[in-house]
Amino acid sequence: MYAAQNNKLHSHLPSFGIPKLIKFCYIITALLLYSCGDAKTDNTTKTQTTDNQTETTTAPETKDKTILCFGDSITAGYGLDDTNDAYPGILQQTIDSLNLGYTVINSGVSGETTAGGKSRIDWVIKQKPTVFLLELGANDGLRGVPVSETRANLQAIINVVKTKSPETKIVLAGMQLPPNMGATYTTEFKTVFSDLATENNIAFIPFILEDVGGIASLNQGDGIHPNVKGHKLVANTVWDVLGPLVM
Repeated sequence: MYAAQNNKLHSHLPSFGIPKLIKFCYIITALLLYSCGDAKTDNTTKTQTTDNQTETTTAPETKDKTILCFGDSITAGYGLDDTNDAYPGILQQTIDSLNLGYTVINSGVSGETTAGGKSRIDWVIKQKPTVFLLELGANDGLRGVPVSETRANLQAIINVVKTKSPETKIVLAGMQLPPNMGATYTTEFKTVFSDLATENNIAFIPFILEDVGGIASLNQGDGIHPNVKGHKLVANTVWDVLGPLVM
């Protein structure tokens, strides 16, 4: 990925105001420098998250309907005091309130790239989820990874899910970048997600940070990771597409 939200959730076409885009550019640059300068922290986070995933995998299977959120720090709930406040946890609250009987599994890893996701999908998909939400690509964009490589990795992940868990419904979450990455790159990057969704005939969230990205009051001090309030809006955006699949 409510107290202040209507049960009927809304989505909007993704857009940034110019002032927000400029501010978001500086934030993205700062985050990239931070990510590159703290590799040890990233590795620690990945280890801790993997441990959590192992616990989830080995836990008794009491429900046969699951929604697996496979992503990066946005999914993992980076920087939150309680990771249940991240959008997957909020989705679980909504599902429970509607007595839908799904378990939401948070399989987010902070700092994860599409290449990293590709390397762990074979293990993760053994859980054979009912719904697989794919939220990866932002860190590729921050590092300037060739769009063709991001596209190939995302397609490889989708292929594994379709092959090893053919009954699983796939939802692809789109990501966008600020213009300081270059007009050509940002346009191609944005298009990758919509193209993959169309080519694979899977559900699509145009921009998972819709109405959150670049808005200071909805993000943490780093200016890019959603705070608790921001994650509630992310959950709304996700639910608008996910809801019809599980209702």
